[in-house]
Amino acid sequence: MLWKDKPLSRVNSTLLSPDGILIERHWQELAGRRRAYSWLIGIGLLIAVSGSLWFANDSNAGKFFDRIPHFFDFAGDLVPRDGWEVWRALFDLPSPYFDGSLKFDYPEGRVYLFGPLYMPEYFYKMLQTLNIAIIATLTGAFFGFLLCFLAARNLVKSKMIRFVARRYMEILRAFPEIVIAGFFAAILSLGPIPAMFAVGIHTIGALGKLFFEVVENADMKADEGLRAVGANWFERVGFGIVPQVMPNFMSYALLRLEINVRASTIIGAVGGGGIGEELRLSIGRGHQAKTLAIIVLLLATIIAVDQFSAWLRRRLVGNQAFAFGGKQS
Repeated sequence: MLWKDKPLSRVNSTLLSPDGILIERHWQELAGRRRAYSWLIGIGLLIAVSGSLWFANDSNAGKFFDRIPHFFDFAGDLVPRDGWEVWRALFDLPSPYFDGSLKFDYPEGRVYLFGPLYMPEYFYKMLQTLNIAIIATLTGAFFGFLLCFLAARNLVKSKMIRFVARRYMEILRAFPEIVIAGFFAAILSLGPIPAMFAVGIHTIGALGKLFFEVVENADMKADEGLRAVGANWFERVGFGIVPQVMPNFMSYALLRLEINVRASTIIGAVGGGGIGEELRLSIGRGHQAKTLAIIVLLLATIIAVDQFSAWLRRRLVGNQAFAFGGKQS
């Protein structure tokens, strides 16, 4: 081979056997090839990014690069004149800057429960968004649970049944939630109902795929034992597979709940109701305090949902599964 006569750079040849020298030289050849591929990929990415920037600048009549120095102007425009305005907007409290316009008319959106007791408008809208996400997640988890066992190779011998189940779930998750919401909005009009259908349908396909992959990785020893004593298919699934996979099922369902909260917000911005619609209106009208109040509420909600998910997983799986090294401290 040509590389037999090349000098060794990292290992003293006197310390290696002839086979070791060949291995060292082969390693150097592979390392050089990897570096060459890395450079080629890096240059290709640089060319692609440069071409994309040129295309963006050309499509915007030469204004793309001119507007880059103003990239953070929008964030700067969101800063209100008074930091307390964010909290007044969040809790529908009167503003000292009220001038008769909607920009500072925070109490206008109050939802009165009884008497003087009210719920702030954004909290009420956030509850609508959470309601959409929770119902969609429960619906998606239920039907995904039913479909996943039919798509699992280790439980269903029929290729036709597995093919139909998998393709059906692929169709359900093939389109983004906002596209499905637009389809149902044309039929059912605007509001939270089309949003529930859209998020729920996409969740069935997404969770169904995750669920059947978990089922295919399950230990089949319990299934073999149940089959040996004459258990039917439903009994084998219910007693041999479901107890193994339920912790992972719950983990994926709770993760999907977080995703659906954000998806419901986005759909709300295009007419699906909830907090997303208010966020779109406040940004479009230039209402700084209202926009920041909604962003704060969204961030707090996502953190709360994440903490609730972690707590529920601990309750279902047990604290020992989360201890460092598998031991309780």
